[in-house]
Amino acid sequence: MRARQHSTLLGVGVLTTALLTGCAGDPWDAPNPEPSAVGALGSGFLEPSTTPTPEATVVPEAGSWDDVRPSRGYRVVLLHAGDDPATSTVTAAVEQWAQDEDVDLRTVDADEDGDLVAGIVRALELAPDLVVTAGNALVDPLAVVSANHLDQDFLVVGAEVGEPTYNVTAVSWTGASFRGTGNGAASEYDAGSFTPERCAAAVRAGAAAVLHDLTGIVLWID
Repeated sequence: MRARQHSTLLGVGVLTTALLTGCAGDPWDAPNPEPSAVGALGSGFLEPSTTPTPEATVVPEAGSWDDVRPSRGYRVVLLHAGDDPATSTVTAAVEQWAQDEDVDLRTVDADEDGDLVAGIVRALELAPDLVVTAGNALVDPLAVVSANHLDQDFLVVGAEVGEPTYNVTAVSWTGASFRGTGNGAASEYDAGSFTPERCAAAVRAGAAAVLHDLTGIVLWID
């Protein structure tokens, strides 16, 4: 009798373990509700009755993005390359924004692949709502990959893609307008312009634009 009970309990234990293991998959594999903006852009974000054209440069009023945050469950991949101070400051700003707004954030270090395009592809395979990039080294490979993945939104912080498709939004300022090899920039690069405050504002402004479907543009936040 005891042997039969032991066998039965053992079988239940194995079944329970199997069920728990089967339910312990990656939560990002499950469907995610369509993200939305919580809060509205301030009146100074765009000129009244203006819809920016693709590749247009928009100069929003400072703080006009402050009331916008993503809906619950917003999935973001932070894709970065390089360990220079400017890239590190942007990376820290994205991480702080994600923490403040309860964003589901994952990080991909493109340098680990030895091939930046492979790093971008690894970020795409996670199928996030938004990919945020940090690091000038990513600009040229991103210009190639993003045009072939129009269903994926990208946000470039502190740089620009030379000829962005409508799924690539950028935030730049004086000192941070690198547009890729061989492309002119709106201002000379200045690593000192990547202050924590400016990078934090850039992340929030860019995310607010994407959440309101204002994509494919450059936000200038001087």
